[in-house]
Amino acid sequence: METPHFQSLILILIAVFCTMAASDPPPSTLSFDFYAASCPSAELMVKNTVRSASSLDPSLPGKLLRLLFHDCFVEGCDASVLVQGNGTERSDPANASLGGFSVIDSAKRVLEIFCPGTVSCADVLALAARDAVEISGGPGVMIPTGRRDGRVSAVSRVRPNMIDTSFSVDQMASIFSSKGLSLDELVTLSGAHTIGSAHCSAFSDRFRVDSEGRPTLLDASLDKAYASQLMKQCPPAGANPAITVNNDPETPLLFDNQYFKELLSHKGLFQSDSLLLNDERTKKKVVEFANDEASFFDSWAQAFLKLTTIGVKADGDGEIRRTCSSING
Repeated sequence: METPHFQSLILILIAVFCTMAASDPPPSTLSFDFYAASCPSAELMVKNTVRSASSLDPSLPGKLLRLLFHDCFVEGCDASVLVQGNGTERSDPANASLGGFSVIDSAKRVLEIFCPGTVSCADVLALAARDAVEISGGPGVMIPTGRRDGRVSAVSRVRPNMIDTSFSVDQMASIFSSKGLSLDELVTLSGAHTIGSAHCSAFSDRFRVDSEGRPTLLDASLDKAYASQLMKQCPPAGANPAITVNNDPETPLLFDNQYFKELLSHKGLFQSDSLLLNDERTKKKVVEFANDEASFFDSWAQAFLKLTTIGVKADGDGEIRRTCSSING
C-alpha cells in the first residue's frame, strides 16, 4: 500500500518534470523506464552493489553523493569525473579526495556481464548516489535514466565550475544559477553535508594551530566548544593531511535534517555552510529544514532530480563506456 509520503514524492516528480518541460527540458532520451527492455534489472544491480559495499564501509554513501556533485557540476552528469589520466578532471587537486570509484566500477562490471554495452557509467553514478541517500535513511527518489557518457574530461574545466568552501553566498549562487539551480536549491542540496566527511584543509582557515599545537580561533561565527573540538582533531598544518572530520558531528552516517540543526547551533563545518544561516536570503530555508525534516526530504527529491539532469548527454553527444575509468578508444 502506498504511503502518503510516497504519493507526495510521485506528485513532486510529476510537477518538476512539468516545470522542466515548460522551460529547459532534459534530453528526450531520459525516461523512467529507459532500461525496461534492454536491462530490466539494471537499477536493482546498482542498488545491491551500493548496499553491499556500504555495509562494509559506512562512509561510502557520503563519498558517492559527493562524487555525483563533482561530476554533474563539470560538463554535466556524464561520468567525466571517473576518467583517469593526466589532464582529466580526476587529476585536479580539488578531486584528489574523492572516493567511491570502486563501487561504480563494481556495479559497471556486473552490468557488463548481464547487459554488455547497455548501461552508461553516468547512469550508474546517478543511481548509486540516489541509492546511497536512501540506504542512509534519506528519501527514495525516482530519477530517469538514459544518460550518455561524455567523451571529454578536462582538468581546466574543474575550478571554474566547482564550489569552494570559502565561497560567499553570492559566489555559490552564481555557480548554482549557471547549472539551472535556484538559491533555495542551493540550501537544499547543501543538506548533502548531513553525511560524509572532510579533510581538515577544507575548513582549517577558520582557526589556526601552530607548530606547538596551540590553537587560535579565527572565525567568531563558529561555536567555541565545537571549534575547540575541531582544533583538537586537526593537527598543525602539514602534520597529517589524511585526517578527516565528519561533516555532521551528531549523526554522521544518517541522512537526516541534523545538518540544518547544526547550522542553527553555529556548528557548520565549512565557512560556506555557516554563511547560509547568516544570509537573510537563505536563513529562512535553513530554519524551515531544521524544524521540519519532511519539508527537507520533499525539497531534496525535487532538487536532486534537477541535479541529476544537468547537462545530460544524449544520442550522438556521448557514448556507453566499456569501463568507467577510460573513454572508449
